[in-house]
Amino acid sequence: MKVGILSDTHIRKDRTLPRFVWESLLGVDKILHAGDIVNENVLEELALIAPVIAVGGNCDWWVKDLPDKIITDLGPFRIGITHGYLGKGSNTPERAYNTFSEDHVDLIVFGHSHIPYKSFHHGILLFNPGSPTERRGQPHYSLGMMTIEDGVFDVQHLFF
Repeated sequence: MKVGILSDTHIRKDRTLPRFVWESLLGVDKILHAGDIVNENVLEELALIAPVIAVGGNCDWWVKDLPDKIITDLGPFRIGITHGYLGKGSNTPERAYNTFSEDHVDLIVFGHSHIPYKSFHHGILLFNPGSPTERRGQPHYSLGMMTIEDGVFDVQHLFF
């Protein structure tokens, strides 16, 4: 299974995702979006490629019915998804972790900071794909790609 991971796309009127993103997502089985979509048309367009599982972020006022957190099963793994701006903690990874502290998850996907992040915290992998549209001081735009094969998952950043 191949899963595309996005966050902080911030697609406003007359903007679209970069070509690199569309090309990278071709052939994925699922797309996870960790919020700050801004325009729900993005979700509709992404759904033409693969089913989308998305949460709302602090900039998603116009995108209806998105939860603050989701737990989804992908293969044998439980994935927690949140934007990362809500909850207890002094930084975004801490808030994301604390959002799922009472849940059994193998991976937590979050966004909000626009900073690519991949690190284990108490045995759970925390992953922020960064942003494909707003770098906010980062050297590159980015998204994530997850592969699940033979009972093992791997998550990597794709930088452009």
